[in-house]
Amino acid sequence: MKVRTIVPALAAAVVLGLAGCSSSSSSSDSPSGGLTVPDVPALEKLGESEDELNIIAWPGYVEDGTTNPDVDWVTTFTEETGCKVNRKIGETSDQMVSLMRTGDYDVISASGDASLRLIVGGDAAPLNTDLIPNFANVVEGMKEQTYNSLNGKTYGIPLGRGANILQYNTDVVTEAPTSWDVVWEKDSPYAGKVIAYDSPIYIADAALYLMAHQPELGITNPYALDEEQLQAAVDLLKQQNELVSEYWALYTNNVSSFQSGSSVLGTSWQVILNELGDGFAGTVPEEGATGWADTWMVSAKAQHPNCAYKWIDYATSPDVDAAIAQNFGMAPANALSCEGSPENAAHCETYHATDEEYFKNVWFWTTPIEQCLDGRKDVTCTTYQQWTEAWASVKG
Repeated sequence: MKVRTIVPALAAAVVLGLAGCSSSSSSSDSPSGGLTVPDVPALEKLGESEDELNIIAWPGYVEDGTTNPDVDWVTTFTEETGCKVNRKIGETSDQMVSLMRTGDYDVISASGDASLRLIVGGDAAPLNTDLIPNFANVVEGMKEQTYNSLNGKTYGIPLGRGANILQYNTDVVTEAPTSWDVVWEKDSPYAGKVIAYDSPIYIADAALYLMAHQPELGITNPYALDEEQLQAAVDLLKQQNELVSEYWALYTNNVSSFQSGSSVLGTSWQVILNELGDGFAGTVPEEGATGWADTWMVSAKAQHPNCAYKWIDYATSPDVDAAIAQNFGMAPANALSCEGSPENAAHCETYHATDEEYFKNVWFWTTPIEQCLDGRKDVTCTTYQQWTEAWASVKG
């Protein structure tokens, strides 16, 4: 199975305000209005294909058999629509946002931080979901979330999601952990063997732990931290720094660290756990977890909007969404992707695809901004730029 080996690098803060919560546990708090964004029209009806389509996407999302002859859903799309697909592999969210703003790309597979920047910058067009029939079968927990919807408009069609799990070596960690305390507290028996994610967005993991263990701080959303709350998270991260064996950004680094025994527990993904196999396990502890979710978005400057819509509907269809999810290693967005074969059913069970009880405690990555995402009006929340500076102080 081919999976993403380059993790999205979350980038500079969105300076415009946004109300609501990005956690799937708070879908009722999704944005319902209050933020002024550029007025970009949605496509009213489909027309003839423009013959080609330019897509920027994470590795494994847009496969034409070049990488692996057994992994190809682009060829069928071109045969059915006449749209020739030109794919560029995305390396970071920063890069992908910059490229979308040139107007040279029609479609992007955007992570949560990128999608917000594209929406508030007027770079993404709202979508006419009536023209995307397969949207109807997307699991409810991925609809109307902060990272894909705003002011009652849908800007992104969900592609897949995953939790940042607590992974551990069962030969060393013989008692299955139920809390993140084993990676945060200074008396952890696994000091010097803890692996942590290498990104400023990891501050949210510290905030999530503090939500449960220091409620007096008043944190209700790990992406909405005022200065005092951010400092508390930084203090916890500096404490954890003494326990950390390695900070990982590449999937392969996580795998090798666990295989070598340098790390015995810490933050990971389900697909990495699958790669490691026997002798390793993972869980979403009692405090919950952070996570990621990606969506298909159409450029406000799309030169091939008809092909763009046709691609998104095609990629969201049960068979193709299942193929993308299995190739990449994530939970598919279309609930029907879990049907049709034992392989589909097994994959969805492993990745908890339709298990909203599992994902209700997962807070999906969202860019921190000045207007507090938890709805507070009496304070200014810290931005991603401040998180970036804070992360540098943690890493030393």
